[in-house]
Amino acid sequence: MVHRLRNLLGLLPLLFILSSCVFAAPSPQPTENASWMIGPFTKADTANPILGPMPDATFDDPMTGKSVTWESDNVFNPAAVVRNGMVYVLYRAEDHSGEGIGRHTSRIGLASSRDGLHFTPQPLPVLFPDGDKQKDYEWTGGCEDPRCVETPDGGYLLMYTEWNRDRARLAAATSRDLVHWQKHGPVFAAAYNGRFLNEWSKSGSVVTEQRGDHLIAAKIAGKYWMYYGEGTVNVAASTDLVNWQPVLDAAGNPVHLLETRPGKFDSALCESGPPAVVRKQGIVFIYNGKNADQNGDPSLKPGAYAAGQALFDANDPTKLLERTNPSFIKPERSYEANGQYAAGTVFTEGLVRYKKRWYLYYGTADSHVAAASAP
Repeated sequence: MVHRLRNLLGLLPLLFILSSCVFAAPSPQPTENASWMIGPFTKADTANPILGPMPDATFDDPMTGKSVTWESDNVFNPAAVVRNGMVYVLYRAEDHSGEGIGRHTSRIGLASSRDGLHFTPQPLPVLFPDGDKQKDYEWTGGCEDPRCVETPDGGYLLMYTEWNRDRARLAAATSRDLVHWQKHGPVFAAAYNGRFLNEWSKSGSVVTEQRGDHLIAAKIAGKYWMYYGEGTVNVAASTDLVNWQPVLDAAGNPVHLLETRPGKFDSALCESGPPAVVRKQGIVFIYNGKNADQNGDPSLKPGAYAAGQALFDANDPTKLLERTNPSFIKPERSYEANGQYAAGTVFTEGLVRYKKRWYLYYGTADSHVAAASAP
């Protein structure tokens, strides 16, 4: 949604550090395959889907006081992180409290693996609507679509969507062990005098640096950075990883770094994927695209979700250098179209470096979790 500038003074600090930003730069040419891309990825067909619904798992819901089958309908859209030599996946799980996409209650579950493909879920969710300060933002829709990064002090930051079945708000939570989480609420609540608190926001991809098997939130020009958004991909900055300010253009509107393209896999919308990674060539950012019903990519079904990659300047996260032309991973398997979203979905949210391989975790048909890997 477009808003006019309300407070020029609140904008000046971010504009100052972005003196070389991309607002007036020409659009880069799309690329087919480039050396900067992560991959190529191979889908783990022998293991996929790696996680799915578990009808018998129960949870004593603090909001209703009843026992619910908290992951009985769908399990999808995973975050991932490496901890103590194992891969941990935080996934969105839906109960059977409603009918149709977005009408269930979602909670975040946790599963672990020693090989990156075969996972053991914990019996109870680790993040869920409760009688806390976030209940008005999270009930009855729940906690959705997590992305996770390690923090410089050895903790963990989870970006997730608070959904009350009316409005989506991008929120943050922190943890030391991936099990016990402290909620911090909507990440834009304090930005520009609360201007963005009630704006639709979701899908936060924090920029990270790789240290061995760990992807750790990275500072650039003295700030942390995050790509976010559904429809277009925008960018925000932070000094503490909890409170974020959208970067605005000269007219006071959020800067759109990635927009839709007719005839491409992202013709209907662009949406942030897993945490972005600073590499030698720049910041590699994996993002999700939805194919338009008309004038989309003819190789994909209308409404299908696939993923692409973009490269941003390592010294200026707002400067787009290159962008893939076709998707690098798309729905092709039966498990990617068998579920509540039958148009087909490869929706990426988790990325880890583990035992000298990249593992990409994604939701399939809004119903299961699958994996792909690359050397």
